[in-house]
This record gives sequence, structure tokens and C-alpha cells, in this order.
Amino acid sequence: MKALVLESFGGDLVLRQVPTPVPGPGQVLVRVAASGVNPLDTKIRVGAAAHARVSTPAVLGIDLAGEVVEVGPGSDAGFRRGDEVYGMTGGIGGHQGSLAEFVAVDADLVAVKPAKLTMRQAAALPLSIITAWEGLVDRAGVGPGQRVLVHGGAGGVGHVAVQLALARGASVWATDPGRGLAFIGQLGAEPIDIRTSTPTAYVNAATGGEGFDVIFDTIGGKTLDESFTAVRLYTGHVVSTLGWGSHSLAPLSFRGATYSGIFTLLPLLTGVGRARHGRILRAAAELVDAGRLSPLVAPETYDWRSVMAAHRAVETGASSGKVVVTLSEV
Repeated sequence: MKALVLESFGGDLVLRQVPTPVPGPGQVLVRVAASGVNPLDTKIRVGAAAHARVSTPAVLGIDLAGEVVEVGPGSDAGFRRGDEVYGMTGGIGGHQGSLAEFVAVDADLVAVKPAKLTMRQAAALPLSIITAWEGLVDRAGVGPGQRVLVHGGAGGVGHVAVQLALARGASVWATDPGRGLAFIGQLGAEPIDIRTSTPTAYVNAATGGEGFDVIFDTIGGKTLDESFTAVRLYTGHVVSTLGWGSHSLAPLSFRGATYSGIFTLLPLLTGVGRARHGRILRAAAELVDAGRLSPLVAPETYDWRSVMAAHRAVETGASSGKVVVTLSEV
């Protein structure tokens, strides 16, 4: 089969012929229609993501959408040939990624694709919705009546988190440095321009000084530190996708509030919790088909020959929306 192979860190992805995988017990073989490109994919390519545990040569690509063409022995997940599926299935931890014609994946990691989405749209969603769901639902238990703040609300994970919190009945505010403010408003959240508003100002304006029930941080650094001072006393909960580095927990502790980190790669790296990812994707598909959730996909199209342009678009932030590489016309 054809595959785009990273032969050495820092190099380009190169088109090669490699053996077609055979699905093992509990796996399905998927013909890949589209592969989503995440910032993590570009960091892996240049050797800046040791936590992803990738060694070269490697086929990258974390997210996919495609068609089941074969079911491995002992798979009881209910998939059949011809099922259209999507998932976050590889590209890290020694697992083949989605930048290939076919990939054998753990059936627990995929779900039937939302009917309302094209393959390109479906490939844009898995990592983002799983990350948002683990933070907002699994860790923070977001529900009706809560006030939620999403830092980076126009970003790849952030705009999905905004929609998820709204779908669960919360009132949502979201920050952006300017360009994404109108988009945040279109999603149904209250935009906060962090160029002109301080944490004290937006906490007072949005919550009367009480603090947010849940803060979902996709930025880290100073923004995470500020989140510890903007959360509600006692019951507030901060979740972050970038809780790395050194942070003082004193402001959070003095508010009697709590913190959770999100590491979405863990089931792929450890093998523990993979079925949870499949369940999240099934629940997300229901939200999509009910009109409550939709990924923003970049308008530019990429294929086998232009995959490096896709990576550069992600690295430079040149595209508005999730960058997706189309690999077949399934």
C-alpha cells in the first residue's frame, strides 16, 4: 500500500510502498479516506514531542475517517465491512498512523461516523472532541446552569469545547486575542478579548466576582496561572490540556478549588481506557447528528502530494479551521 513515511525527525514525509497491515484480534482494517493534521503531528515530525513515543521510520497521523474493509478475528465491537468510521487511532506509541491507504486499528478506538459529516469533517473531530469530553464531562462534570470559561475558544480543541459545554446546558464564555472573537459569538458563547480585558474584569462582568464553575484551558503558561484565580470558591474546577511546567497551586488551594490535567494520548500509549474513547466518539456522533456539534474544517484541500503544505499550514497557523488531508474518495 501507499504510505507517507517519516524517515528521520526533521525531514519531510515521503511517499513509500509498505506492506498492507493485517487486522489482528479485536481490530478492524480501515481504508483511510481522510487524515486530520493536529499541531502534535507537526511536533512529532520535527522531533519535539518525546511524550508521543515515536521512533523513525514511522507513519504519522493521529485522526482518521474511513471505511471498514475487513474485521479481525475476535472483534465483538459490532463493525461490518462497509461501515464508515472515525477515530483517534495511531501515529504515536509505535502504532501506525493514518497517512496511509489502510490501517489496522483497535476496534475500541473507533465509532460509526456521524451521518451529517463528510469524511473530511469527521477526520477533523476525534482528538478535539475526546480532549474536550475528557476535560469537561469526565473530569469536571459540566451540566446545566454552570458558568464555563474556555481559554482559546476559537482553537481546534477550544471551539469543540465551547459547543460541548453549550450542548450540556452550561453558559459559556471564551477568550481569544482578536481574530476568533466573532466566531466564538457565532458558536453561541460570550467572547472575551484578552487583549483588553483582565481576569478580574471578566470574572466580575461574567460572574459578579464569584468565579467560573469550570475553566477549560487550552493555552497553559500564564493563562493557566490566571485560571487558578478566576475559578469559583470551593466548587470550582480548572482543567487544562497544557498543564506542563511549573505552576503554583497556592491561588487554587486558597480558593478551595480543584484541578485536573488532560492527557488524551494515554489510552494509545498504555492500552488502558481505549473503550472509553470509542464511547466518547459514539456520544459525540449523536450530538453532531442532532445539530449540536460541528467541527470547523479549513477550506484548503490537501492530498498525498501536498501533505507537507498541510503540515506547514498547521505550523504557521495560516488556516482557519482544522487541516485535513484527503487520501481516498471513500
